[in-house]
Amino acid sequence: MREAFLERKTNETAVKIGVNLDKKGENKISTGIGFFDHMLELFAFRAGITLNVECKGDLHVDGHHTAEDVGIVLGGAISSALGDKTGINRYGGASVPMDESLANCTLDISGRPFLVFNAKFPTEQAGPFATELVEEFFGALTRGSGITLHVNLAYGKNTHHMIEAIFKAFGVALKQAINVTCEGVPSTKGVL
Repeated sequence: MREAFLERKTNETAVKIGVNLDKKGENKISTGIGFFDHMLELFAFRAGITLNVECKGDLHVDGHHTAEDVGIVLGGAISSALGDKTGINRYGGASVPMDESLANCTLDISGRPFLVFNAKFPTEQAGPFATELVEEFFGALTRGSGITLHVNLAYGKNTHHMIEAIFKAFGVALKQAINVTCEGVPSTKGVL
């Protein structure tokens, strides 16, 4: 089983994350931000993984540290669960509609963290969640995981739908990329 459990404790947050990349199970997600929990649940479902997230953050300040630190730890857990990445497809991409919105995520589990994020939202909040934290989360996740990720929001009108399309597209793309499809490490260099 490709699984991992990581913790991170700072003066701002205490994060515990467990992932199992080979088993779709019951997800337990609690960050203190309902909208963020919902997006992580959708991502995990579409990725076909089991995800457990517990975060106690300084939400009396705002959600920034929570979103960033969950991204860092989730990225690290994904990387740890993948090990030396033997046999993975490596690449994944998906365009996902959510009603009037359309998002595309394309990724490479390359060992080179990089985020291209092209999305603008019509409102500054989705419930209690600041929309600028979507990019913050994915930036932290790419740094923690070593994934190159391109996020392109083609269009949309409803902020909730737009963000949901992004998280679902990321899940579908990750599911493709972590799928075991070959022998050996999928790189001419021999390592990722």
